[in-house]
Amino acid sequence: MAENAVPRETVLALRDAIARLERDRPSGSCLSRLETEGERAGFSASGRSLPMPDVTGQHGTGQDVTRQADVLPLGVPTLDHAMSGGLPLKGLSEIRVAETRDAGAATGFTLGLAALCQARRKARGELGPILWISETMAGQEAGEPYGVGLSLLGIDLRAALFSRPRNLQQALWIAEAALGFSVFSAVILEIRGNPARLGLAESRRLQLRSMGSGVPIFLLRQAGEEEASSAHLRLLVRPAPAAPFMLPDGTMLTTGIGHPAFHVIAEKTRAFSPVDAYLEWSSHARRFHPLDPVAVPLPANAADPVTVLSASVGRPGGAPALGRVVAFKRAS
Repeated sequence: MAENAVPRETVLALRDAIARLERDRPSGSCLSRLETEGERAGFSASGRSLPMPDVTGQHGTGQDVTRQADVLPLGVPTLDHAMSGGLPLKGLSEIRVAETRDAGAATGFTLGLAALCQARRKARGELGPILWISETMAGQEAGEPYGVGLSLLGIDLRAALFSRPRNLQQALWIAEAALGFSVFSAVILEIRGNPARLGLAESRRLQLRSMGSGVPIFLLRQAGEEEASSAHLRLLVRPAPAAPFMLPDGTMLTTGIGHPAFHVIAEKTRAFSPVDAYLEWSSHARRFHPLDPVAVPLPANAADPVTVLSASVGRPGGAPALGRVVAFKRAS
């Protein structure tokens, strides 16, 4: 009992130090203040790793993570308000899809974010390359990037790098190494599912590396569930119907392919309530625009997403009629 009492007292002292930090809301670096308070509580900076305060979760204020100059507004008021002014340009942000078939929507949304980060670097006279790291399984399910499509989304192909590591361990190593250089405008790490090798400790390392270099990293998760992470932002992306838009000659385009549209649900932000927003990406203006979900026309089969196919020859087609089976036909 005496051996277990010492670690328990140390953990309680550290929790008290974290509570004082969150209550005081220091303007300086939270990490340095936490190390100071941790040393007072009996921890050493070179010893056991210190748990970070929850300044990146839903209960943070945003002042301890980023300043106003470290966010990038997306042009969607509800989503920007939930992110305390815009997309954080420092730290780990997660964009996930619940199903593999929605991976294209999440990829397009993530590339739109990366294009905005790259345009911000180019406005300052920097090259701002983008690094896309794709896990082998994720690339096999979603496919390889297409240069023409990346260019239409606003990505400068002269400053775009693509890496295909053999496993997740190599992908994490490349991501951490890339975050050590402030030359990148954004790093995209594409994975599939919820692998055990990418847990809370690994996400915390990515978070700290990103905060130190000022390079945002986007964790693009295919068919993944919600899990504990050090990411201060997690968005669930779904495809949305495209809205009609006006052509240069003044006519309204009601048929055909419109701008890429997304249904974004903010699952983890610095706000206290979830945010549900519809937005589209303009390939010409290279920016996001909010969409009114009421004005967006839904497809005819929105109530029944199952595609109706013609019946096979000699076999009944469609779903069987509902009813109660009381007996089966005799085989002989």
